[in-house]
Amino acid sequence: MIECKNVTKSYARGKVRAVDDLSLTVERGEIFGFIGPNGAGKTTTIKMLTGILTPDSGSVRIGGIDMTAAPVEAKRLIGYVPDSHDVFDRLKGIEYLNFIGDVYGVPEKERRERIEKYLAMFEITDAAGELIRSYSHGMKQKIVLTGALLHKPPLWLLDEPLTGLDPKSALALKGSMREHCEEGNTVFFSTHILEVAERLCDRIGIIYQGKLAAVGTMENLRSGEKDATLEQIFFELTEPEAAI
Repeated sequence: MIECKNVTKSYARGKVRAVDDLSLTVERGEIFGFIGPNGAGKTTTIKMLTGILTPDSGSVRIGGIDMTAAPVEAKRLIGYVPDSHDVFDRLKGIEYLNFIGDVYGVPEKERRERIEKYLAMFEITDAAGELIRSYSHGMKQKIVLTGALLHKPPLWLLDEPLTGLDPKSALALKGSMREHCEEGNTVFFSTHILEVAERLCDRIGIIYQGKLAAVGTMENLRSGEKDATLEQIFFELTEPEAAI
């Protein structure tokens, strides 16, 4: 579902290399966790996967579609939740969702059913008629999530999706992520909550200083250390001097 080949992205006129020759494949039907320290290149990578940023070199394909050659077709396959809440806060929640539905051409019946489903799941049905600018941090996260999933995209690209969610909503989202993949779809998400990644993900990628330090199942990452936790593996790979 996702195929990155030798993707590189630099800032400051090439002085800062945020992502360095990254190659990665994510298959249909799997939840893929993407973890790394702050500044490691997670958000830059996700923005290249969505087409928001263009790689300096290398290629990104979504569902077999080249993001550079056919960006609109590739983006229609994606439901994206950014790590910020840059949303049209002068709209009411329901107006925002209907706008997103119009953008993706979601038929009225399916739109209504999905909006009702996610608003109920996130317990913000009563807030849908209020201006988004009045929402709390967590409520904004919930409306952005609802909008991203509204067109039922085969690929969910979620940058820190659990941030700001209450425990009940976080549990519901994790359940939806698993259901989505059981239907043959894909979830790619970043998180700083290592316990969630360890329990939920089929495979995990660890990025450090712009490079993919490791990728695989928990069994692969343990490399024979059967009792090693993801936290231990993470710190060994990203802070070698701290390893015992």
